[in-house]
Amino acid sequence: MPWKETCAVDERMRFVMEVERGEMSKAGLCRQFGIGRPTGEKWLDRYRQLGLAGLADQSRAARRHPNETPEEIAELIVALRRRHRHWGPKKLRVLLERKYPQMHWPACSTMGEILRRAGLTVPRRRRHRTPAYTQPFAACDRPNAVWCADFKGWFRTGDGTRCDPLTISDGDSRYLLRVQAMTETGCGAVWPLFEATFRQYGLPGAMRTDNGTPFASHGIGGLSRLSVWWLKLGIVPERIAPSHPEQNGRHERMHRTLKQATASPPAKDLRRQQVAFDRFRKEFNQVRPHEALGQRSPTSVYEPSGREYRQPGPVEYPADMEVRSVKGNGVFHWRGQVVFLGEALARERVGLAEVAEGCWAVYFLRQPLGIVDERRRKVVDAGEALRKGTISESALRSPFRCAPGAPEGPGHM
Repeated sequence: MPWKETCAVDERMRFVMEVERGEMSKAGLCRQFGIGRPTGEKWLDRYRQLGLAGLADQSRAARRHPNETPEEIAELIVALRRRHRHWGPKKLRVLLERKYPQMHWPACSTMGEILRRAGLTVPRRRRHRTPAYTQPFAACDRPNAVWCADFKGWFRTGDGTRCDPLTISDGDSRYLLRVQAMTETGCGAVWPLFEATFRQYGLPGAMRTDNGTPFASHGIGGLSRLSVWWLKLGIVPERIAPSHPEQNGRHERMHRTLKQATASPPAKDLRRQQVAFDRFRKEFNQVRPHEALGQRSPTSVYEPSGREYRQPGPVEYPADMEVRSVKGNGVFHWRGQVVFLGEALARERVGLAEVAEGCWAVYFLRQPLGIVDERRRKVVDAGEALRKGTISESALRSPFRCAPGAPEGPGHM
């Protein structure tokens, strides 16, 4: 008969104790307990190797799988993850394949399980997300077509200094052009950094930013002193819609990685923080694979712009336009009146064209700013005029479309 139904582990323990007592032979005890000699020997061996735990039922699952990842492979995966704490299995696999091309690496899902068993992953809470608005990204089809710029959220270093990182990246290749620790965010502070970046990499076609200072203002056309300078260089300022960071999603995603790698926790002081930013930028550009680039690094895709940086020349307009100089306080004279335009365009030249009978539009380079409201002695924003039907979009473009020999593109009047 098999073991009694009381408790198999208890019966096995009684059998082992009787054998250890030595009063009966093993064969006799096996007959008494209703088991065969091989079964008795099995439980005796397990007890001697594992003690009381060896008498419990064991799993019949295979202890080793023929496709199990070798221990040395798992150790390399874990070691690389410890060096790059915020990299996922896809990026780790690409880097391992580059470094050890002769070795066979497991699938990303298997690598993720190895990292989970090693306690190197943190499960994310699933959230319902609104699909990203992709229209602003349509022009990011080649290096330097669009650059993205922003201030990553500020934080304090270990010594209490405020740090506002300014970041500039190429929209197509994701190449990180600059990460600079700043203590202030005004136009005067960032202007030299953009100028140095233009000298090093050339000029982009457009600059995509949010609506904050120093990139934009509440003035006419949303222009700031910085964006006016960009227009004079032939760079189109692109501003995302308010409260829609997903329209600059590529740059915002980089910010999350930047924060994880350099500000959690922050460095002891601003100098050490800049060292961390420089180290991150080098790894991000040269080493880190990017899924949207076919797991290539940004360095392998990016190339400097063919448009070299030069100081902008004087702003010129077609001969049939009225030209006025904006005073230092943001006003210009028009038909015996003083019209307020905005301090962002102080000491710049603007052009005026009659786009409808008695309706004059104001332009800076090729960008329409608004319509002169002679009664209110100010310029009404072009977007507002279009919404109210005061003027049509085709009429705002007509002065340059009809001007003989007028070149295309901003900054080339």
